[in-house]
Amino acid sequence: MKRTELENQIRETIISSVEADGLTAADIPSDAPLFGEGVGLDSIDALEIGAALRKRYNVKFKANSDENREHFRSVASLASFIAANAGIELED
Repeated sequence: MKRTELENQIRETIISSVEADGLTAADIPSDAPLFGEGVGLDSIDALEIGAALRKRYNVKFKANSDENREHFRSVASLASFIAANAGIELED
Protein backbone atom coordinates (compact mmCIF):
# COMPACT_ATOMS: atom_id res chain seq x y z
CA MET A 1 0.00 0.00 0.00
CA LYS A 2 1.28 3.47 -0.76
CA ARG A 3 2.08 5.59 2.29
CA THR A 4 -0.09 8.40 0.90
CA GLU A 5 -3.06 6.02 0.63
CA LEU A 6 -2.74 4.95 4.27
CA GLU A 7 -2.27 8.55 5.39
CA ASN A 8 -5.42 9.57 3.50
CA GLN A 9 -7.37 6.75 5.17
CA ILE A 10 -6.12 7.97 8.56
CA ARG A 11 -7.19 11.53 7.73
CA GLU A 12 -10.66 10.26 6.79
CA THR A 13 -10.84 8.35 10.07
CA ILE A 14 -9.84 11.45 12.02
CA ILE A 15 -12.47 13.58 10.25
CA SER A 16 -15.21 11.00 10.83
CA SER A 17 -14.20 10.49 14.50
CA VAL A 18 -14.06 14.05 15.79
CA GLU A 19 -16.42 16.97 15.80
CA ALA A 20 -14.21 19.77 14.55
CA ASP A 21 -16.17 22.44 12.75
CA GLY A 22 -14.99 22.85 9.19
CA LEU A 23 -11.99 20.52 9.53
CA THR A 24 -11.27 18.66 6.30
CA ALA A 25 -8.67 16.08 5.32
CA ALA A 26 -6.86 18.79 3.35
CA ASP A 27 -6.42 20.71 6.63
CA ILE A 28 -4.27 17.93 8.10
CA PRO A 29 -0.72 17.86 6.67
CA SER A 30 1.15 14.58 7.15
CA ASP A 31 3.75 15.99 9.54
CA ALA A 32 1.65 18.60 11.34
CA PRO A 33 1.15 18.04 15.07
CA LEU A 34 -2.38 16.73 15.62
CA PHE A 35 -2.71 18.29 19.07
CA GLY A 36 -2.11 21.70 20.57
CA GLU A 37 -1.03 24.40 18.15
CA GLY A 38 -1.03 22.01 15.19
CA VAL A 39 -4.41 20.73 14.03
CA GLY A 40 -5.83 21.57 17.45
CA LEU A 41 -7.26 18.23 18.55
CA ASP A 42 -7.58 17.37 22.25
CA SER A 43 -7.38 14.30 24.50
CA ILE A 44 -11.04 13.36 23.96
CA ASP A 45 -10.38 13.44 20.21
CA ALA A 46 -7.39 11.14 20.77
CA LEU A 47 -9.61 8.58 22.49
CA GLU A 48 -12.16 8.69 19.69
CA ILE A 49 -9.51 8.47 16.98
CA GLY A 50 -7.76 5.62 18.79
CA ALA A 51 -11.00 3.64 19.02
CA ALA A 52 -11.72 4.18 15.33
CA LEU A 53 -8.20 3.17 14.30
CA ARG A 54 -8.36 0.03 16.49
CA LYS A 55 -11.58 -0.94 14.77
CA ARG A 56 -10.43 -0.14 11.23
CA TYR A 57 -6.91 -1.63 11.38
CA ASN A 58 -7.14 -4.03 14.34
CA VAL A 59 -4.23 -2.35 16.12
CA LYS A 60 -3.89 -1.86 19.85
CA PHE A 61 -2.55 1.15 21.67
CA LYS A 62 -1.14 0.68 25.16
CA ALA A 63 -3.28 2.30 27.83
CA ASN A 64 -1.66 5.27 29.57
CA SER A 65 1.53 4.87 27.59
CA ASP A 66 3.96 7.68 26.83
CA GLU A 67 4.54 5.90 23.50
CA ASN A 68 1.04 6.93 22.45
CA ARG A 69 2.12 10.57 22.40
CA GLU A 70 4.66 9.68 19.75
CA HIS A 71 2.21 7.52 17.77
CA PHE A 72 -0.41 10.28 17.79
CA ARG A 73 2.06 13.07 17.03
CA SER A 74 1.04 13.32 13.36
CA VAL A 75 -0.68 11.48 10.52
CA ALA A 76 2.74 10.28 9.36
CA SER A 77 3.61 8.81 12.78
CA LEU A 78 0.20 7.10 12.98
CA ALA A 79 0.77 5.62 9.52
CA SER A 80 4.13 4.20 10.59
CA PHE A 81 2.64 2.73 13.78
CA ILE A 82 -0.33 1.19 11.95
CA ALA A 83 1.84 -0.25 9.18
CA ALA A 84 4.21 -1.83 11.70
CA ASN A 85 1.41 -3.27 13.86
CA ALA A 86 -1.12 -4.29 11.22
CA GLY A 87 1.35 -5.97 8.88
CA ILE A 88 0.95 -3.37 6.13
CA GLU A 89 3.93 -2.93 3.86
CA LEU A 90 4.25 0.69 2.83
CA GLU A 91 5.55 1.91 -0.50
CA ASP A 92 6.73 5.49 -0.91
